[in-house]
Amino acid sequence: MSGSEKGTLKLRLLQLKCHFTWKLLLKDTDPDELADKLYDQVTFLVTKNKYMVYNLLAYVMHLKGDYTQAIAHLKQAEEIIKENNPSGTDQKYLVTYGNYAWVFYYLNQYEDCQKYIDKVEQIYKELKDTTDVAEMYGDKAWSLLHFGGRYYEEAKQCFLKALELEPEDPEWNSGYATAVYRLEGFDGRICPASECESLELLKRAVEKNPNDAVVKSLLALKLQDLNRTDEGKIYIEEAINQAPNLPYLLRYVAKFYRRAGMEDEALCVLQTAVDLIPNSAFLHHQIGLCYRNKYFNEKKRFGNRKRYISQTETEKLNDLLQNTLFHFEKVLECERTFANVYTDLANMYCAAKKIKKAEDMFKTVMAFTTLTDEEKQHIYYSYGRFKEFMKSESEGINYYKKCVQITVCTIQRDLGEKSLKRIAEKKIQNDIHDAEGFALLGFVHKTNGEMNDAIDCYEKALKYDPHNAEYVSELCELKLVI
Repeated sequence: MSGSEKGTLKLRLLQLKCHFTWKLLLKDTDPDELADKLYDQVTFLVTKNKYMVYNLLAYVMHLKGDYTQAIAHLKQAEEIIKENNPSGTDQKYLVTYGNYAWVFYYLNQYEDCQKYIDKVEQIYKELKDTTDVAEMYGDKAWSLLHFGGRYYEEAKQCFLKALELEPEDPEWNSGYATAVYRLEGFDGRICPASECESLELLKRAVEKNPNDAVVKSLLALKLQDLNRTDEGKIYIEEAINQAPNLPYLLRYVAKFYRRAGMEDEALCVLQTAVDLIPNSAFLHHQIGLCYRNKYFNEKKRFGNRKRYISQTETEKLNDLLQNTLFHFEKVLECERTFANVYTDLANMYCAAKKIKKAEDMFKTVMAFTTLTDEEKQHIYYSYGRFKEFMKSESEGINYYKKCVQITVCTIQRDLGEKSLKRIAEKKIQNDIHDAEGFALLGFVHKTNGEMNDAIDCYEKALKYDPHNAEYVSELCELKLVI
């Protein structure tokens, strides 16, 4: 094939709507970890759209450079479409054929590549009046969800387009509700009840597909978010009765129990799930969180007592701590890019007096180049606490500031702001002329858009430290804004 022919072929490929043109970037995932998750889904999920999982698996195999497996998974996708498509609606093959074309292009098998491009174009000719296909939008949306939080908003929009074409489809209703639910709580974001969209969407999804136990569990968790735990328990019990051995359900059931303070019940459910999927990072993280809760609850209970803590009680505390560390460490063996677990593990190393290991964890995760704003807030707040604990208050302040300067509304941002206020108020209480205390309060007011209050604080700071260039600069900037 000549250079010009190859160029023309590439242009035709770029017009296909499939995984290879959806900008699913290697930098945003670990192909080995994603492949493991997808193989688990193939094993446990019951859905007529399992071909979509095989399509994504084929693309992941391309990222790994394994084109033999890529073709094998595309064949599996094709077989599932045939089994579940007795009417012979060809539009379901569009993404699969597009992926075939790209795989053969990378294998330099240009005749086969052209054959599959022709198949795609023939299907569009038969569709005549449209190039919008619900399955294509749905396939893209589920794939985007698998690639992580950076893709959630786009996934939501794709599910919405699928729903516009097929409003009553249970799969698209569940997908859209799931995407909105994930966005509302992404990485610790706070979603006020007045702005909560996912509750009604999840209820609609359950109505459209009462057999979807996973979406029922998400509805239960959303009700729990809204302090309606008793209502949530009804859906949790229904879901677990429907699918008692489905790992993807059990992990959400366990999360519900853990957040309700039922750690032992959560651990029982998680043990069932982890027996089915022993290398699930999510499951080991949930187990670690349960043991962490039990550890701090016990420590608090012992701390409130005046008498001596027995050896048995000390050993119990140590067992809980070691179990927490074991499962958090297991998470990172299974999924190296699980950013928040680095901070969870660092904090527990600190509790275990393993200070160097804690510092190493923080340094490792802060070197990641693909952190979201929410992940950065989580890390900066935790590292600020660590530095303050290590008697380096100035460094702690620096990282609390970094956390608060990211304006996404999360629990960590609120905690970072409270930490700055606490330090500032302590400084002022110890010395009414403490310039840094007033400057810290000024900083908090400024980041919250409270400019007049910020000016008042910086004026006081400058009064007690009149030659401080930073305070002068901040005050000038604020007055210019006003």
